[in-house]
Amino acid sequence: MTRAEDLIAGLEDRLPDLEALYRDLHEHPELSFQEKRTATVMAGRLAAAGFEVTTGVGGTGVVGVLRNGQGPTVLLRADMDALPVQEIEKVPYRSRATGIDQDGLAAPVMHACGHDTHMTALVGAIEQLAARRGDWSGTVLAVLQPAEEVGGGARAMLDDGFLERFPRFDVALGQHITSAPSTHLYACPGVFMAAADSLRITVHGRGGHGSAPHTTIDPVVIAASIVMRLQTIVAREVAPNDVAVVTVAAIHAGRKENVIAAEAELKVNVRTFDPDVRSHVLAAITRIVQAEAVAAGAPRAPEIAPINGFPVLTNDVEATRKVMAAFSEAFGADHVHETTPKTGSEDFGCFAEAAGVPSVFWNFGGFDPAFFPDGPERPQVAVTAGSVPGGHSPEFVPTGLESTLRRAVEAMLTAAAIWLGPGAPAA
Repeated sequence: MTRAEDLIAGLEDRLPDLEALYRDLHEHPELSFQEKRTATVMAGRLAAAGFEVTTGVGGTGVVGVLRNGQGPTVLLRADMDALPVQEIEKVPYRSRATGIDQDGLAAPVMHACGHDTHMTALVGAIEQLAARRGDWSGTVLAVLQPAEEVGGGARAMLDDGFLERFPRFDVALGQHITSAPSTHLYACPGVFMAAADSLRITVHGRGGHGSAPHTTIDPVVIAASIVMRLQTIVAREVAPNDVAVVTVAAIHAGRKENVIAAEAELKVNVRTFDPDVRSHVLAAITRIVQAEAVAAGAPRAPEIAPINGFPVLTNDVEATRKVMAAFSEAFGADHVHETTPKTGSEDFGCFAEAAGVPSVFWNFGGFDPAFFPDGPERPQVAVTAGSVPGGHSPEFVPTGLESTLRRAVEAMLTAAAIWLGPGAPAA
């Protein structure tokens, strides 16, 4: 086992450059499977650190390999894509980028989920590992993954021969920023993040003049009834001791106030932890959508199509306990918290599941501790109160950037040190 403090030594001198990298990535975000500039920047940093670099994996993915003698292989992963969100002007390096979204429409783009911090932390970790080769042995597999936000990036890399093209790894490690105090770390042994299903529902009506609604079948009214009825699934069909979330996050219909549209589109997101609950919720959505259309006399049956999906993310229990113990020893037990499963979703676990090895995924805080009067154990209180932005918010920009990046790099190196072999003995 490698000493984590040896890998971290000298990190302080690297932080100004990492902050500059973060600001550049934040200012130039790209949507899923469109991360061309981002991939070029990441590939350049990996190559400069001495990694063997492969680009275009799974579309825009980047993989770097650093071989350093005999020993285990550790996979370190960060995601690269951003979201179609218009950033609120809070920092001078805010994003003004635009892109083409999944529907083929122009959209503002923002790193509203902190993937810019994930990439920066991974670069910091791999540059430290490259600079401290005398302190460890083995192989580091650095993965810059595209399209996490749409749940397709990890699978695309695997479908592109990831397991056959790159060294077999013994463990997969990843992390995600969270709305919590910087320098604090959060992990959950076992099931950590929910499965997610996203659906596109198209409801058909009969369009016409707004002055004569009796001659039409209004799809907006059907859609409104569907939205309200879907709320009863969790409230009345899911057991109180089970967990499910059903969110209708987008409705689109019509273009003019006096023209009743011929169809309406809804986008629905479902989060579950249990396969039986998932099946029931998805079946209930289908039943309700079809029934509301029939009740309204819709001329055609509605269409329900999947947009994307994420599997449940499950941390290996033993490996997670080791990581949490190493974090506690390195940073103090008061800065390491065992958290409960989250209804957010991640496709990181696909790598370890496909390889049949353990994986560990944790969160690092990204905001000034002063924003959390209820303490680091209950960070969600501050998010609910609106004093700290949550993920996917147009205001999601970390504060206390230096301490956030430092701890994220330290955490990745500390976790990697558990598996990497020791360095060569002094002559």
